[in-house]
Amino acid sequence: MQATTSTTEPTPFSLPAFFSWLRLQREAGSIHHDEQHHIWEIFGYAEVERVLSDPRAFSSDFSDIMPAQRDFDLFARGNFVRMDPPRHRKLRGLVSQAFTPRIVHGLAPRIAQLTAGLLDKLGSAERFDLVDALAYPLPVIVIAELLGIPVADRAIFRQWAETLFSRNEQTSEIRLDEGTLKALFEAVAPTMREMNSYLLSHIQERRTRPADDLMSRLVSAEVDGERLDDQEIVGFVGLLLIAGHITTTALLGNAILTLDEYPGAAAELRADPARLPAAIEEVLRYRPPFPRLARRAATDVQLEGHTIGVNEVIILWLASANRDGAQFPDPNRFDISREPNPHLAFGHGIHFCLGAPLARLESRIALEILLERYRRIAVSRDEPVELRSPWTMISAKQLPVVVQAA
Repeated sequence: MQATTSTTEPTPFSLPAFFSWLRLQREAGSIHHDEQHHIWEIFGYAEVERVLSDPRAFSSDFSDIMPAQRDFDLFARGNFVRMDPPRHRKLRGLVSQAFTPRIVHGLAPRIAQLTAGLLDKLGSAERFDLVDALAYPLPVIVIAELLGIPVADRAIFRQWAETLFSRNEQTSEIRLDEGTLKALFEAVAPTMREMNSYLLSHIQERRTRPADDLMSRLVSAEVDGERLDDQEIVGFVGLLLIAGHITTTALLGNAILTLDEYPGAAAELRADPARLPAAIEEVLRYRPPFPRLARRAATDVQLEGHTIGVNEVIILWLASANRDGAQFPDPNRFDISREPNPHLAFGHGIHFCLGAPLARLESRIALEILLERYRRIAVSRDEPVELRSPWTMISAKQLPVVVQAA
């Protein structure tokens, strides 16, 4: 079967153009081969789900094809998102103990308290930036408290996340050649070095002064009878810190943007907050925070008639799969009653997002309080909304809103 080749690209910062491009690619075929950059791109739901379901054939470990860089190499030692079984299973099993349903549910009162407190600080303000006021501080405080690192340093955490997730925003082009990757790593290395050093110092402190937090539990944890060393824990903690807040930040902003686009849905949720969990799932499908994932062919593999060679890179377009009409009827319509809704926003299979239950809980509580406190929440029409490049992340950097108290 002949693979098709992508020929047009969207304007990097235009979300409608981005989704239009995904639709055109999907209509031209579920699997494309980018001959210029030597990568495969998958746009169909069934094909994306299949790749995510088969970690033996489609690896998450890119260490053999990525340039060496000491700061990234240190972080990678404990980054279980970029590991394959059996190591992935062992390390993920350790940290998953901190995200059991009981522990996550137990955070609900604190999440509600933080949400109310952050909104109380706004007083009677009728205008504010939702990201600065709530969508960023809420999840970063929660994850910092869970890990046991100073909440007061959250401005630093935001700078790290901005650097790490804004690095590709100047282009919609996906390039994986050695020169491009080396330049990218070198540009981001100082931030990685700063983050690694910061986390390592706190890990070493927990060695001597353990506390009731996740970092202390990781310090004392064992895998097959062996303790993790401090360098392995750096990747664990760094991943949880960064990924543990940016997803909820994106989800909350995307929810407000979508409800502004569909005011009827907002009215339905105010009338019946019990529908919020389903609405959040539909926001995740409609505007998934991470538009794509990457995998590496661990061996020569056949996929829908295409031969993907060993070590070739596959880009999985989650944002496209979530709007595949073969899986979702009327896929471009936002529908809080959509059932079933097996979206892939949190991934699928062994690498399904570990923090998904926490992101869902934080978003549900925050949105319920917002909708109860304000009878109207509208995106400002006379102040700029700053969005990330959808090629990197579907999320708002700045989201000014106008509200009316209930």
